[in-house]
Amino acid sequence: MTLGPLHRLPSPGRTPRRRAVSALAAAAVVLGLSGCSLLAPENRTESPVSGVETAEPAAIGEIDEDLRGFYTQEVQWETCEVSFSCATVEVPLDYSDPGRSSIDIAAIRADATGEAQGTILVNPGGPGGSGVNIVKDSLDYVASDRLREDYDILGFDPRGVSRSSAVKCYTDEEADAARQESYPSDATDDELLALMVADAKEYADLCAQRTGELLGFVDTESAARDMDILRAVVSDEKLNYLGFSYGTQLGATYADLFPERVGRLVLDGAIDPSLSSEDVTLGQAAGFEKAVRAYVADCQQGAECPYPGTVDDGVRQIQDLFSAVERQPMKAKDGRLVPVLTFVQGFILPLYDNGNWPTLTQAVSSALDGDASSMLYLADLSAEREPDGTYATNSSAAFLAVNCLDYPMTSDPDQMRADERELIATSPTFGRFLAYGGLTCAPWKYAPVLVPAPARAEGADPILVIGTTGDPATPYEWSTALAEQLESGVHVTWEGEGHTAYGRSNDCILDIVDSYFTDGTVPEDGARC
Repeated sequence: MTLGPLHRLPSPGRTPRRRAVSALAAAAVVLGLSGCSLLAPENRTESPVSGVETAEPAAIGEIDEDLRGFYTQEVQWETCEVSFSCATVEVPLDYSDPGRSSIDIAAIRADATGEAQGTILVNPGGPGGSGVNIVKDSLDYVASDRLREDYDILGFDPRGVSRSSAVKCYTDEEADAARQESYPSDATDDELLALMVADAKEYADLCAQRTGELLGFVDTESAARDMDILRAVVSDEKLNYLGFSYGTQLGATYADLFPERVGRLVLDGAIDPSLSSEDVTLGQAAGFEKAVRAYVADCQQGAECPYPGTVDDGVRQIQDLFSAVERQPMKAKDGRLVPVLTFVQGFILPLYDNGNWPTLTQAVSSALDGDASSMLYLADLSAEREPDGTYATNSSAAFLAVNCLDYPMTSDPDQMRADERELIATSPTFGRFLAYGGLTCAPWKYAPVLVPAPARAEGADPILVIGTTGDPATPYEWSTALAEQLESGVHVTWEGEGHTAYGRSNDCILDIVDSYFTDGTVPEDGARC
């Protein structure tokens, strides 16, 4: 998923779960990155150097002997995408039994324009975001000229994602069909629950059948261990890393596993790894409710705003619009139905970046005039659906697969109903669409392998944690929590709206991050921009 320019959508953000499981194909809102023009940046034109590389002995470090073959493998880098180098790196399927079998990790590299002092690994978020795509399509967004002069920039698709050994669930046609489905508006709670349970089981069975045993090994800890192999094969003794949104959880997990190998880590749009799945959803409900109010207030300053009256009036109009679409799905000009979950998915996407708020206003205005085409366009960006009906990545399937392994979730009906009431109280606009997420993983073939816990990374070099005060997807409080948990955490604040900061905020954040990477300058803990 890629956001940045708005079409890069699902990336840095752990995505809100939706109530209707049949909307799984709608690609779990997986939003992420940030930044936002609707135009993709141009690719760089320098020619990379291709060839075979093996890890330098110093980069291998102390490892289990049964992992040595992975750390010392010869990696063939070949020119790709005109101006980049691409490679496939082998990693163990199961780190508890490395000899069992291996899987592939796809990587892409933009070589430094000057003398490289190392490599920066980049993760755009998700889970399920493609690091290959974010580097290939939006290099200018994730790395300034200063970073690109001093570092090779390496994007990778984590295990389970896109070009790497990938989770497989829906076909493109099945995904399209699911995104046009809706549950009967007159169904009772018990009938609705039964429908969601049946849909969840059907989807889980499909994922298990089409993915195979990989489905049980796409957890975040395994992905973090993969990053250490990537670090070694590019011959860096320590990991330099830039992670957005979910990428902060991946980075914090790496730091906890390998504190002595932490180089310069920036965790932007941080997730608090100690939170339960239910707490994450509740925090996002509050974050998006705050964001929609900020959006309406901003809109009402202009002449063409479709929300007359007060901010409360405007928010109620949006809630009424959602209710109307819930009762009667709309239609786009291409003939596709736009049920409420798809409509809400399109609405949420521009809230990730205040630069896209005018686009949201235009889409709402069109919907109020009876045309849902613009909102469907935004929802398609969120789901990474191309104009020809194909889906660029498997972000939705990967998102669910990772979360089902990372988080124990309640599927008790009474508890989920209580959680729904709390979500609605916290977010009258979005709360009901974020409930019942536990149903998705209840029939999953593989049980969770991780339990939420604070990240410590004792002994690690200083780690930069960035929080944005108006971040809807990873609320600001999560960044302060992560920075406090990390023994060497250094907290930096951007006072702004939208998801994440680097690449879309201001020169203050840009200079702090670039100076940290290029010169090793650690900002004062508590710095604000």
